[in-house]
Amino acid sequence: MEKAQKGYFGEYGGSYVPPELQKVMDQIEELFEKCKQDPEFNKELDYYLEQYAGRPNPLYFAEKLTKKLGGAKIYLKREELNHTGSHKINNAIGQALIAKHMGKTRIIAETGAGQHGVATATACALFGLDCVIYMGEHDTKRQALNVFRMEILGAEVKAINNGEGSMKEAIDEALLDLAENYDNTFYLIGSAVGPHPYPSIVKHFQSVISKEAKEQILKAEGRLPDAVLACVGGGSNAIGAFANFINDSSVRLIGVEPAGLGLDTGKHAAPLNAGEPGVIHGFRCYMVQDDQGNPMPTHSISAGLDYIGVGPEHSYLKDSGRGEYVSVTDQEALDAFYLLSRTEGIIPALESAHAVAHAAKIAPTMSPEQILIVNVSGRGDKDVQQIFDMTRK
Repeated sequence: MEKAQKGYFGEYGGSYVPPELQKVMDQIEELFEKCKQDPEFNKELDYYLEQYAGRPNPLYFAEKLTKKLGGAKIYLKREELNHTGSHKINNAIGQALIAKHMGKTRIIAETGAGQHGVATATACALFGLDCVIYMGEHDTKRQALNVFRMEILGAEVKAINNGEGSMKEAIDEALLDLAENYDNTFYLIGSAVGPHPYPSIVKHFQSVISKEAKEQILKAEGRLPDAVLACVGGGSNAIGAFANFINDSSVRLIGVEPAGLGLDTGKHAAPLNAGEPGVIHGFRCYMVQDDQGNPMPTHSISAGLDYIGVGPEHSYLKDSGRGEYVSVTDQEALDAFYLLSRTEGIIPALESAHAVAHAAKIAPTMSPEQILIVNVSGRGDKDVQQIFDMTRK
């Protein structure tokens, strides 16, 4: 396999794919760079983000949560109010438009919690594209409602039952599909992972989160926040929430990984906190691996965070010290799920609840003049059945 010399964040990223697939990556990169600069493309993208996805969404001052916790003011970036219920639609629309410009007629995607799958199926229905979604069998069971939503939208959902039956295996299968069908197929990656140029593409389309949040906090408070918090699995909502604050050194960037049953148990999905650098799915990043460098099974209460690796830019932000990466357990995330629901009437996705959980830890240690922005990356409708089943056993 050949290693491309571009698309790196420090030592992370790159494109570790066979030569035939590298040609596909080069085509995607070339068109992406053109589309980014094309006023007509951007006009079309903005139209769908505003009129279809519902942007801009609010930056909401969580007054009751702030009062309950004491300390810093907490603002919530309301990505869960987007059409389809999460930040995933931002990127799905953008990449689907690129696929159309490339003349592709078939879209494939991977999904964990199903939110990216739903967003992709939605974009494919909107633009008249065939859609196949790969999903680990374990995830199809705990996210059965989202599987049905994808099918309603016209997508074919393929459950993968090898390995752990989670997001890693779904990505493996999608990459195999792309290698066999690249003539008519576009792989719409949902997170800021994969071979170059995908991490940069996803960051570009998700950076609208921090673009809006920055404008909104300046309007509300007249200054930048002290910290921005977001959950991190592959890392798309987090890199989107961080993007326009990276050059603002006064703003802490805090990514929250899933500690699962505890980092010391080995049952977690926290490569930045408990992993080592390695190569997976065509790129280099921190990953959960054993002493021999073999991928290890992962675990999280949240299907969307249950991934062995993490975006290359997050890996770089960790090493450079610009990003802070912490972890919270399944139980802490579940407690935060109820905390936000019962104080603000906002039911967050279990993924987003990880960020809420860490905000609940640090807000009381800060002064009332300080400000936190928490990215509520998705709504919890998809998780209600899972939590119902867990709590009724």
